[in-house]
Amino acid sequence: MKIRLIATVLLMLACVTASAAPRERLSLDRGWLFHQGDIVQPPILGHEESYGNAKAGSAGGAAGNEYDDSDWRRLDLPHDWAVEGPFDPKANVSQGYRPRGIGWYRRYLKVDPADRGKHFELQFDAIATHATVWVNGNVVNRNWSGYNASYIDITPYLRYGDALNTIAIRVDAEAMEGWWYEGAGIYRHSWLVKRSPLHVVTDGVHATPRLVKDKQWSIPVEVTLNNSGKTAGDVIVEVTVYDPAGKQVAQRTAPARVSVLGTSAVQLPVTINNPALWSIEKTNLYRVTTRVLQAGKAVDETSLHTGFRTIRFDAAQGFFLNGVHVKLQGVCIHQDHAGVGVAVPDSVWEYRLRRLKELGVNAIRFSHNAPAAEVLDLVDRLGFVVMDENRNFNPSPDYMKQLEWMVKRDRHHPGVVLWSVFNEEPVQATEVGYEMVRRMSAAVKALDDTRPVTAAMNGGFLTELNVSHAVDVVGANYQVPDYDKYHKAYPNKPFTSSEDTSAFMTRGEYKTVKEKNLIASYDDDAAQWGNTHRDAWEAIDTRPYVAGGFVWTGFDYRGEPTPNEWPSVSSVFGIMDLNGFAKTAYYIHQVQWIKDKPLIHIAPHWNWKQGENVRVMVMANVETIKLLLNGRALGEQKVDPYRMNNFNVAFEPGKLEAIGYKGGKEVVRTSVETTGAPVKLELIPDRAKLAGDGHDAMPITVRALDAQGRAVPLADNEVTFAVSGGGRSIGHGNGDPNSHEDEKGATRRLFNGLAQLIVQTNYDSKDAITINASAAGLQAASVTIPVQQVAAIPYVASADAPLTFVRSWRIAPDGDARPDPNQKLASFDMNTWGWGSPPMRAAAGSKYHLYRASFTPRKNLATGTGRIRFASIKGKAEIWLNGQLIGKKDSYAAEPLDVTLPAGAGKREINVLIEAEPGQGSGIEGHVTIEPGLLVSSK
Repeated sequence: MKIRLIATVLLMLACVTASAAPRERLSLDRGWLFHQGDIVQPPILGHEESYGNAKAGSAGGAAGNEYDDSDWRRLDLPHDWAVEGPFDPKANVSQGYRPRGIGWYRRYLKVDPADRGKHFELQFDAIATHATVWVNGNVVNRNWSGYNASYIDITPYLRYGDALNTIAIRVDAEAMEGWWYEGAGIYRHSWLVKRSPLHVVTDGVHATPRLVKDKQWSIPVEVTLNNSGKTAGDVIVEVTVYDPAGKQVAQRTAPARVSVLGTSAVQLPVTINNPALWSIEKTNLYRVTTRVLQAGKAVDETSLHTGFRTIRFDAAQGFFLNGVHVKLQGVCIHQDHAGVGVAVPDSVWEYRLRRLKELGVNAIRFSHNAPAAEVLDLVDRLGFVVMDENRNFNPSPDYMKQLEWMVKRDRHHPGVVLWSVFNEEPVQATEVGYEMVRRMSAAVKALDDTRPVTAAMNGGFLTELNVSHAVDVVGANYQVPDYDKYHKAYPNKPFTSSEDTSAFMTRGEYKTVKEKNLIASYDDDAAQWGNTHRDAWEAIDTRPYVAGGFVWTGFDYRGEPTPNEWPSVSSVFGIMDLNGFAKTAYYIHQVQWIKDKPLIHIAPHWNWKQGENVRVMVMANVETIKLLLNGRALGEQKVDPYRMNNFNVAFEPGKLEAIGYKGGKEVVRTSVETTGAPVKLELIPDRAKLAGDGHDAMPITVRALDAQGRAVPLADNEVTFAVSGGGRSIGHGNGDPNSHEDEKGATRRLFNGLAQLIVQTNYDSKDAITINASAAGLQAASVTIPVQQVAAIPYVASADAPLTFVRSWRIAPDGDARPDPNQKLASFDMNTWGWGSPPMRAAAGSKYHLYRASFTPRKNLATGTGRIRFASIKGKAEIWLNGQLIGKKDSYAAEPLDVTLPAGAGKREINVLIEAEPGQGSGIEGHVTIEPGLLVSSK
């Protein structure tokens, strides 16, 4: 049974301090409301509206507090609405012909009064693409990238107790940052972090180890503190380091004083002798825990993991990790997956990384943006080195913040070995590009000077002044003919391929059919600017000064269907398809990159027509190979590690075998067989069980078998899925770049014998998930996946808003003469009447007090079945609605009051006239809400 690594990552990192009272990091993924499409407010024309619009907390429409979202869709995050929609041939080809548009999200948040005084921060790990966030009608954040997180201090805006807080987000996915599928919506996790007012800021622990000498290391820890409290704070900052076994190996403390609403940085260097090193093979991780102590009590605590390793890019010999030469066997990857778009569950990311590990990949370029934090945590644990890439090339303040965010968040990860500031920029060969990179590189070095800076250049590095002069390692996208020219001109400059190959393959196809947009999988076809897989790796591997390569791409991705257009909707560059199913390129690279075990593979399948001449490619990492057909030797060849080995074979049904030899002895063999027609389906889960936390997800391979139980490579049956029990389907795919099937529907056609269904557990689940798959004419398949009951990731409970709060009131001048409750107030008069929100209490003195507000009840409350509830009114009262008396209170005592809300649409004006008891105060002392519920009578 495979150990579910992602569960460990989530529990250690998402909830590392959740059990400690000082800090809670709570998942905010549950309980959102969603509306696809924009909601445009009518123009503001009147003076009163104009005045109110300019005031804090007064956002209107879907951004406002009391907007009626009762008919919005309910969902949980992460969410990508683009993958749910249809394909449109008129939509953007680069975005995979998926319309994106604009969407709105809303959520309600209830805050315990006991938490008053704490620091509250909203965290959105990524929203595609531009986003505006409101809290209680206040704009609190605008973000200009779909790839960076937003950390939002919402403490000043919060209400406590029963008064719900409203979070509203407008997402503009019309904005594009890339030329690939980018998705749409809040597609990564969201969080609510509650901390002491004096706390460590998010990403505020800089803990990047450095080698001092021999086996002595230092972690020059720097901790950044913030104080949102009302008094200056004197604290002790404590840093403790634990080895991979959990044993404490170092500790240091330092005093700090943080002024009111101020920030302070504290240095706490610690020394570690002879630590266990992090490497691709042994991913030793140390935990660094930071505590803030005030008067001897821990008021904040946070942890991160880091690793001890050295890196060096040598201009002559390439890359060294811990002094050992490592050729970078890398891939570039985008972040979408079959069925789920860019809203990829963490456990599906784990599956993707495991597939890369099985391929022999040791390096990943997350192109062209910073990945999710959970993905880098997995990278550190599984053993990859990473080129961490900035999305927007621009040193202006807004965009520099995005670069700095990436470095601050990721600098403790031992897997990160390169910072990349851009990909393929037109100004790369110019002084302008040089100056821009010079500034961005300086910003990176100010935050982390332990790693080199690169930029992925697709030319221009031989001009007199260009970006290559401002980086530490030159990154070349393609440009193989210039490799040697550059190295000869600049022999002391480290050099790597930052992107290479760009070859085309359609999984399972071995004949190119241009009119069907199908490309054979023999590695003969590449983009004009690129190379085949074999040519690209040979160019890299035979040049010691080239640190390594990053194949474009590890997986197919939506959009950019080069060299095709409609009906193709996804790329065919991948070593694997969109599901992670292997193409021929997978086996080409696997035998080139894995050295410690014998491997051999055959392409293609063996289902052809009698006598047809078939090109057979054998891929192996041994010395010699032999090919046999039905036991008859067809030939023996010395293995070619770069070109692979090819045979032309006249097809006859049966078994085609390849045997690998080393030292004259057989060490490995494989075969493909001619299958019969499909007779039944098979479901193959990726893992043995799932965790019932509502997050864990699993790909399930779907295939068709013949009567002898062999997978049929050309099966294209349409399969219908039914999922029951403790989970659900969240999407499916088949790797067909021309498929327009609904990725969220109940059916999926097999493509060249395969499809993939992804299931995810429900929250708080312990019931097994049963998947049934059926297809016309085939025996159905069923599989039951055990679900293990686990503790939930700490989360913020959903808060419904079935009622409307009447919050903003005008207050007439007090007096002893009874006023007209429906008197007119000039729209331009903003000063005669005051302003207030419940509770509104008037001191003893005047006899009459008049309060006025307006509200628009939710649809479900406007039908005559709702009521106006006053939690408490002190004094006698008359309740007037749109000029009509609808309720009275005849006692002076402070009491609740319920009044039936008459049916009617649109905005209502409510006036409350209160008569005070002589010598006593009076007023509206509690919340005023519009709630469901008929009244038998009203006072």
